[in-house]
Amino acid sequence: MDWLERLASRAKGRQRFPAAVPGPSVGVVTDSASALPDGWTEAAHAGDFVRVVPMPVMIGDQIYGEGSADLIPALALAMAQGHEVRTSRPAPGQFEAAYRELAAAGCTAVVSIHLSGQLSGTVDSARLAARSADIPVEVIDSATAAMGLGFAVAAATESARAGASAAGVAACARVAAAESTILFYVPSLDQLRRGGRIGAASGWLGTLLAVKPILVVRDGKVLPLERVRTAPKALARLAELVQQDIAGRTGKVRAAVHHFGNATEAERLAGVIGAAAPEVEILICPLPAVLAAHAGLGVLAVAVAGDEPAPDDTAASADRAPAATDAGGAAGGGPVGGGAAGGKAPEKPVPGDPALRVKFAGSKTKRG
Repeated sequence: MDWLERLASRAKGRQRFPAAVPGPSVGVVTDSASALPDGWTEAAHAGDFVRVVPMPVMIGDQIYGEGSADLIPALALAMAQGHEVRTSRPAPGQFEAAYRELAAAGCTAVVSIHLSGQLSGTVDSARLAARSADIPVEVIDSATAAMGLGFAVAAATESARAGASAAGVAACARVAAAESTILFYVPSLDQLRRGGRIGAASGWLGTLLAVKPILVVRDGKVLPLERVRTAPKALARLAELVQQDIAGRTGKVRAAVHHFGNATEAERLAGVIGAAAPEVEILICPLPAVLAAHAGLGVLAVAVAGDEPAPDDTAASADRAPAATDAGGAAGGGPVGGGAAGGKAPEKPVPGDPALRVKFAGSKTKRG
């Protein structure tokens, strides 16, 4: 049973006992950089309390929203031909509309979880919208992207469904985001350089043709991890690093393999990872266009995270966690802006860097 099927089964199971588990009073909002698979909201039976705001991609003078039927072919063609591709944050009005919809649906608060503020101004748009929302909105800078963000959204969704307060839902999201790891391979750093998302990897630009970089999203930034001379060796090393990460975790583990323009290679990579860790659920899904526009054709990314907390654990333990707030607001008391300050889990080492001379520590939070 894959992740979507298991999610649907769990959601249907809880719906059989409506008296024991009331409908969620906390809504969850995210952006399309979360890479949630097609059909996720329906499988999770979360359409009443989850909203995904699309992020715009500009190809020439044409603006596309994430999810547009013709976006992916147009983006792949533009990148192959070397045409300019740009991305932008959603307008605050899009978040305002999402918050209004959830309030109208009966939600009394919202937790809004977004792409790293180091990579996009999306979280700033959400903060602006939160100030004028009719219900309290807590905005979280996940400091991650793709399914690193998606797994946090899934954890928040499960927590909300289990009846946790806004503070509890936010705590679950923060822990899930902080526990996630994203490693990725790009055939070239050129697309990241054009978009200004390359961070400390800029020192590698003089050897673009000589290396196949493996990068990591850490503290919200894209940072260099290792340089490998050939693509086959880079992919083998990526699989090895992911296996190190998985082996160092306790409890159930999930992974997502992202791709853009190379689905066959993604399936092969997932097969290698799955053979080494058959107990891990591995989801294969395209990288969102708004991220692929910066990573480039041929990117392969792997997000690893613990399984979302069981509903009973979520409702009980998340609400016992400290009510961390973002800068500029108070937990549970109206619109909140800012990043994950005060709620960030202790930093952990990333596979491949010198800190991994010791075993990958992961989080002390219970998984599974």
